[in-house]
Amino acid sequence: MKYLKEPNKSMKTFVYKTLFVFLCIFLIFHFTVGVKLRQIRGEIEQYKSKANIEIIKNKIREELRGAVEKENYLSKEDAQLINEFINKLKKELSN
Repeated sequence: MKYLKEPNKSMKTFVYKTLFVFLCIFLIFHFTVGVKLRQIRGEIEQYKSKANIEIIKNKIREELRGAVEKENYLSKEDAQLINEFINKLKKELSN
């Protein structure tokens, strides 16, 4: 019967508690997931910068130059295995 006598007070308490719970949930989300999202965005922006793109391009060019200078890319076993696999694929595609 106490609640019937003071409906405004119980409603006011409910609203305050609800707002407090939503505020707590928002803060927890912001300090956990929000921080991680900002960190990931920063890393993406870092990779998109012009200087980093040039560094990555230069590294790829160096690796390609090194690969071109090699005499043999594959060992004899690997070459034979790949050749057998390609021949098998050719037979399956021709049927």
